[in-house]
Amino acid sequence: MSILERIYFLHTRIQAGHYPNTGSLVHEFEISPATAHRDVAYLRDRLLAPLAFDRRRNGYYYTDTSFHLPFENSPPLVLLLGLLGTMARQTGLAGLAELEEMKQRIQGLIFPGQREIDDLLHCEWIEMEQVDQAVFRDVLASLREQKRLRFRYRSGTGKISERTVDPMKLVSYQGRWYLLAWCHLRGGRRLFHLGRIAGSSLLAGTCDHRLVPGDDWLTASFGIFKGPPRYRATIRFTGKAARIVRHQFWHAQQEIRVTGTEVIMTLPVADDREIMMKVLQFGADAMIIAPGELRQRLAGEIRRMAALYEK
Repeated sequence: MSILERIYFLHTRIQAGHYPNTGSLVHEFEISPATAHRDVAYLRDRLLAPLAFDRRRNGYYYTDTSFHLPFENSPPLVLLLGLLGTMARQTGLAGLAELEEMKQRIQGLIFPGQREIDDLLHCEWIEMEQVDQAVFRDVLASLREQKRLRFRYRSGTGKISERTVDPMKLVSYQGRWYLLAWCHLRGGRRLFHLGRIAGSSLLAGTCDHRLVPGDDWLTASFGIFKGPPRYRATIRFTGKAARIVRHQFWHAQQEIRVTGTEVIMTLPVADDREIMMKVLQFGADAMIIAPGELRQRLAGEIRRMAALYEK
């Protein structure tokens, strides 16, 4: 049993007026007296519980009956647990016994006798690709142990290749899971969509490539296509798009300028694909101003789209 469970047991017994002591913890959880004394000290000194000892009743009580544990009946914690559970289900990880056990234990500890977390929250991601549970376990193990990983990878075009990588970081983006790793086949950093990995196995070799503090490869540019920015894109939004975008956050280094009814956004970009999709989603209410090459490329894509509908 974890210290969280023991602390919660002690707290609820005190609240109920049962005057528990270290012997109560020893008997309930089969721990040593020394561990029980450390649990009481943690509740008093770290969680700042107003503990006092009643010698006549041989147990602890609170001098302030309004005291609550920091995590007790916390709406933000309910939301967090719900989000984690939903993400697990929609990325193919719902079958992991550890996740379900953790959810049930936390539910029982923090929200006893209350509604299930799933009854309180609905989250939805689209365009999901399921992650194989064995793959997810291997990825986590390789990151934890800093061991090289080998797997088969299916690209977006359907091409299959064998990869050996040094795992660097697990990435969650828009509800999808990615692995940032040094790819020995390509000789550089790559992001691998976990839903496209199969046949994974840990290797004996340790990783030669790691992320160091201050490395901004994941955060330097907009979107999932990472790397050093190639340019700063400038986009003009009008109409409904302007009203929406002026309150949105796309990137830490974005700049937004409001001129009348228009919004001008500038942000760093490493790859054309996602920024083009973002602009297209706003239709005629969004237009790329710069760079000229990106503007021309998007204009060509719009002409090809229009030709399809004119047939």
